[in-house]
Amino acid sequence: MVIRASSSRQIDVLIADLESGDALRRDAAVARLIVLGSRAVQRLASLAISRSSAAARTAAFRALEAIDDPRALTPALQAVADADPSVASAAIAVVRNFLRGERGADAVDCLTTIALDRALQEPVRIAGVRALRDLDRRTIAPLLKTLSSDPSPGMRAAAAPPKRRGAAPPENPIETISDAAGVGLPDDPRALHAAVASSGDDVPLTALLRIIERVREREAAEPAAVRGAWMEVRAAAHLALAKRRSKVALYDLRESIAAADRPLPAPFVTALTLIGDASCLEGIATAYARSTDAVWRHALREAFQSIAKREKITRRHAVMKKIEQRWPQAFAQLRPIPNP
Repeated sequence: MVIRASSSRQIDVLIADLESGDALRRDAAVARLIVLGSRAVQRLASLAISRSSAAARTAAFRALEAIDDPRALTPALQAVADADPSVASAAIAVVRNFLRGERGADAVDCLTTIALDRALQEPVRIAGVRALRDLDRRTIAPLLKTLSSDPSPGMRAAAAPPKRRGAAPPENPIETISDAAGVGLPDDPRALHAAVASSGDDVPLTALLRIIERVREREAAEPAAVRGAWMEVRAAAHLALAKRRSKVALYDLRESIAAADRPLPAPFVTALTLIGDASCLEGIATAYARSTDAVWRHALREAFQSIAKREKITRRHAVMKKIEQRWPQAFAQLRPIPNP
């Protein structure tokens, strides 16, 4: 693929941000590189297997996981046994994308080896098992049986059948999520909601992103009586992403809050509180100023203040000035800091 000079320069800057010591800059760069997509894959792949810091290489693999380009598989296969567990786990997440592709056999063999290698750190082995659970249970049954007697309690737990939490999830929630992301949404949103709520931590980030995108389209086509149930699915997927500190769908969170003319399901605000940044504050203020619901306004105010505090956004910040000018009364109630 030919990369335009303007894109190349932008990618250079973003790659440098990944290599910086600033976690916020890295997270922002990951999100922007995901948007650039295939144009950034070659540079990301090179960084992922370089001698750069573990944080930079992990961030590179996070971006590659979301972009889901076949060129990412080879560097990921090289890094699944990296000495740093965060790099290895991020590489495993990339390999997971290709379990059912043309090189699925390579991906399965690699992750099986990782899961069985007792010399590796437990979190890495567990990540390998969780990735393999995307496959049909019959395919991985021999592996799970072997791991059921592993010396590591963590590995035995990872190989055990998934526990049911709250509302009864489907028999195989991971298959339900994978089918919804890869094939199409089911007719009943409740089953998908239960699957995401119970097993959202165990599926690729790309699957959750695809569900969010599919559900958002479905919501627009459904009557009001059904729309709320689909919105609950989207909220659960956002929360699952936020718990993993992924900002890959932050754009949808931001737009949903800003457009809300009534309270949204609670996980929307929880997710926004976990991963929101300065770009989200104007949308929160918009929803706050528009609403008269006391509970919803309280949740929005807490999210606004939490984000502003975490991101160190003072009253002098451009977004704060814009909000104060547009909604002075709401701003007085929202701002978490005294006047400088």
